[in-house]
Amino acid sequence: MPSSITLLAAGSLRLAFTPLLNQFTRLSGIEVNVGYGPAGLLRERIEAGEPCALFASANRAHPQRLLDTHRAVSTHTLCWNQLGLVTNRRGEWLDLLRDPVLRIGTSTPGCDPSGDYTWTFFDNMDALEPGLGRQLRARALPLVGGRDTLSIPPGELASSWLLRQGLADLFIGYAHYAKALGSPSDVRYVAIPAEQNILCEYQLAVLDASEEVMRLVKFMLGQRRSGVADRRRFLAC
Repeated sequence: MPSSITLLAAGSLRLAFTPLLNQFTRLSGIEVNVGYGPAGLLRERIEAGEPCALFASANRAHPQRLLDTHRAVSTHTLCWNQLGLVTNRRGEWLDLLRDPVLRIGTSTPGCDPSGDYTWTFFDNMDALEPGLGRQLRARALPLVGGRDTLSIPPGELASSWLLRQGLADLFIGYAHYAKALGSPSDVRYVAIPAEQNILCEYQLAVLDASEEVMRLVKFMLGQRRSGVADRRRFLAC
């Protein structure tokens, strides 16, 4: 039995995966070596030949591409997420988005699914209010999740760190980070209604269907029944 499994995972899964994988190791004796990063860039590393037994992406497109090119042997929906706003300004979600002077921090489309989801959200805003999505795209600053974007200090959340550094006035990112923000006085989480929000599907791509890897996959998927996530409860961290 191998002593470890190599897993590449979307950075937004770090908070959920840390206790989950620690529990798996305690129960199985199998170590899991995890590398976190923007899922699009991780997929490129896999395609370039980097060893990886299991890939956890924040969207389904990257695992499906690995499946279509026969690098993955199977894919599995892991959990779901949505988008939300983090800001240090007052106002409701739509008022904040309409304000033309506010700088909008985002992740990087093409490299990170969070950025892709955000641009789809902008399309939804055009349908809600013609021209608003175009305005949002013009104000958006892809500050993280790219090849040459900012590095967030260890232990910091991108949204709150960027706001405190004065690099943006609001940040559009994953909704599950609201719990990690806690209740600091200088930043707050603002929910986006489900009708205008994006349903973000996380998937696993199995590249090595060994007994040990499939044991980990079954463990991850089984946690959906005990609180990690499903389509109704979304991603927990």
